[in-house]
Amino acid sequence: MRFFDITVPVHEGMVVWPRDPGVSLSLARNMGRGDGANVTRIEMGAHTGTHVDAPFHFLPHGNGVDQLPLETLIGPCRVFDLTDIPGHIDRATLERCDLNGVTRALFKTRNSQHWARGETTFDPSFTAIVADGAARLVECGLKLIGVDYLSVEPFGSKEHPVHHRLLGANIIVLEGLNLGNVAAGDYELIALPLRLRGADGSPARVVLRTL
Repeated sequence: MRFFDITVPVHEGMVVWPRDPGVSLSLARNMGRGDGANVTRIEMGAHTGTHVDAPFHFLPHGNGVDQLPLETLIGPCRVFDLTDIPGHIDRATLERCDLNGVTRALFKTRNSQHWARGETTFDPSFTAIVADGAARLVECGLKLIGVDYLSVEPFGSKEHPVHHRLLGANIIVLEGLNLGNVAAGDYELIALPLRLRGADGSPARVVLRTL
């Protein structure tokens, strides 16, 4: 049995979505100043690094992250290696993927190279899923999908059709995964967001375990 931690480390100066809050980690209590313990103050957006999108992120009456079912966040998943595609993930790309019987799918693309290089500058040309690809995922009956950059949707999208299509179909979206060291195949997924009441998303610790 082997574990793969596919979570991006959270640190000051890490890449975040444009106009999202940056990360600040500071000691609110400091033993170096004579306090009895160290206590870290954390400031960051809910969609920082590896995180989960809840329906409320784009649907005003959607569920918060605390209402996402654990039975969907934990269970068998399949990793697909799409590092060879030059553009976005569309219907044609997904029709070449064996999604038969798959309920959780993670897509490894060239994006994971950003995490391996420790880049701190946002890349607007990241690989994402386009609208007809999202429609294909809904048709296949998936319950959860994951991508290896900060959004499932291309940068600059105006109406956000991908988020609306996936979240509207109650598909949980994981973003910001680091799949650089993970081979294509079947695993057990463990994705645990913080239980933030009513929040639109949450950072998460996401792990794969070999079957």
